[in-house]
Amino acid sequence: MRTRHASADDLASVGFSVLRSALATNILWLGALKFKQYEVENDEPLVTSSPLFSRFREKLGAQKLNRLIGVSEITVGSLIAARPLAPRASAIGSFAAVGMFLTTLGFLATTPGARQEGQGMLSLSQLGQFLLKDTVLLGAALLTAAESLRAARPR
Repeated sequence: MRTRHASADDLASVGFSVLRSALATNILWLGALKFKQYEVENDEPLVTSSPLFSRFREKLGAQKLNRLIGVSEITVGSLIAARPLAPRASAIGSFAAVGMFLTTLGFLATTPGARQEGQGMLSLSQLGQFLLKDTVLLGAALLTAAESLRAARPR
């Protein structure tokens, strides 16, 4: 019976490592893409329809706004990945990711093309489906935040 418990703990440990690595990799990769022109163009419908981001876009322009978002994402991804060396910093990065994913989920409400026209509120377009995946990433960020906080506790 004790062996089963140890195996479950080992599996959970491996799962958290995979989850953290995948979360950090996704955020880092997407942050790096923010420096590409096609990504600036892809993000235009999201930022122009957002009450918060449209103001930043007016002040900074599309390219600078995307670069600012990219730098923020690279910072967040790096902090999450720092867990073996700096669990508190990793927790901060995970909480920042929570904020980031709550923000992107807000685009479901503000972006006109996020739903299929004439199909009802729950019928998401391809863009809406793309945004909805952030619910999974939000859960991953919450779990990695909790795990990092546990690791940062003095023993």
